[in-house]
Amino acid sequence: MIIRNETTSDIGAITKVTIAAFRTLAISNHTEQFIINSLRAADALTISLVAEIDGQVVGHVAFSPVTISDGSIDWYGLGPVSVLPEYQKQGIGKSLVNKGLSILKELDGNGCALVGDPNYYKRLGFKNIPDLVYEGIPQEFFLALSFTENIPRGIVVFHEGFLANG
Repeated sequence: MIIRNETTSDIGAITKVTIAAFRTLAISNHTEQFIINSLRAADALTISLVAEIDGQVVGHVAFSPVTISDGSIDWYGLGPVSVLPEYQKQGIGKSLVNKGLSILKELDGNGCALVGDPNYYKRLGFKNIPDLVYEGIPQEFFLALSFTENIPRGIVVFHEGFLANG
């Protein structure tokens, strides 16, 4: 498996992987592919990585800037992360997330937040931070990972690209 930055020629494959990965998830609004395209169009994809096996894109992860009401800077949102169903549960998503987090740290990022399955993301070091809130989502599904000792307090707002629905 190769993990690399997306290229323009990967965009169609990323869309297909994302649609397939979220197709059967009941918690999904099935807008993830639109979110990625909107972030890309707004030049807000800080990191966009693909996982490739035998020349085929089988996974993708996106990271984009978030704002926090306390003024904390250099925090990012993780997501969407997608792996083709037939390649799931093989560590591809974990590898994509960990590579992206490593790059964020190299970029002097201060932390990363996400909305997702706590059972999965806690294994990757994310946790609930009571003073860090994403409105409209039950707190147990909002997780963060600080790269520094400074833990922000406030409301997190993801890039407006996350509102894309078509």
